[in-house]
Amino acid sequence: MEEIIYLCLFAFLAGFIDSVVGGGGLIQLPALFIFLPGLPVPTIFGTGKLASIAGTTAAMLRYVRSVRINYIAILPAAGVAFVFSFLGARALSHLDAGLLKPLILLLLILVAIYTFIKKDFGSLHAPKLTLAKEKLYGLVVGMVIGFYDGFFGPGTGSFLIFVFIGVFGFNFLAASAAAKVVNVATNLSALLYFGYKGYILYEVAVPMAVCSVLGSQLGTRTALKRGTAFVRVLFLVVVTGIILKFGYDLYGSGGSELSNLATSVRQWLGRKG
Repeated sequence: MEEIIYLCLFAFLAGFIDSVVGGGGLIQLPALFIFLPGLPVPTIFGTGKLASIAGTTAAMLRYVRSVRINYIAILPAAGVAFVFSFLGARALSHLDAGLLKPLILLLLILVAIYTFIKKDFGSLHAPKLTLAKEKLYGLVVGMVIGFYDGFFGPGTGSFLIFVFIGVFGFNFLAASAAAKVVNVATNLSALLYFGYKGYILYEVAVPMAVCSVLGSQLGTRTALKRGTAFVRVLFLVVVTGIILKFGYDLYGSGGSELSNLATSVRQWLGRKG
């Protein structure tokens, strides 16, 4: 019972952060591993997905009512992301997610540096792609981000926001709204797989979902009230936090995870050979 109370608090905070700039998994996923030790990894992810989709859906509905969303670019991305998130969730049972961490860490560092240096990044809403390119790029974004979210997850919302700003030309607020539409699709797809396989601990996931919705409502209200400048600052804070988390995972324990990574790669190459 005590563990559920703590997890609900973390779900509320994750819902708040995720509704604004993504990155809620940075808070929620480690909490699940800490307070539910010994639980199989797919069950941890499935339980977290149910809580996440509740908060993400609530945030999306509020953004849809308040922010103009470019559905021409977003719906193709969401549709493809739905399919590839399902494939990513299946791959989770067979692959080592730790193999992705060095690459993710590098990408996040580049995202943070670029956003910090380019002061006007995301301050103006000026879509810069043709209609055909919006559809094409939306499909590519859906494939890559969808698979990543189903397979691993943390940082998905932040990556989506960065892409929608840097590639599509959205401002931070519009990018956050667009990211929620795609994120609902990826979460739903992965959740269907985890639910079908019995990888959800409902007695934990349901109260966490309620708290995630409450957090997301407060987060979207704050973002809409404070505007793009607030979202940009929070985005940098969250991305920095994700970088520190991934960096600690890789180097904080004497590089043990890097050693495990190297061993996994050698074993994989050995099987290929």
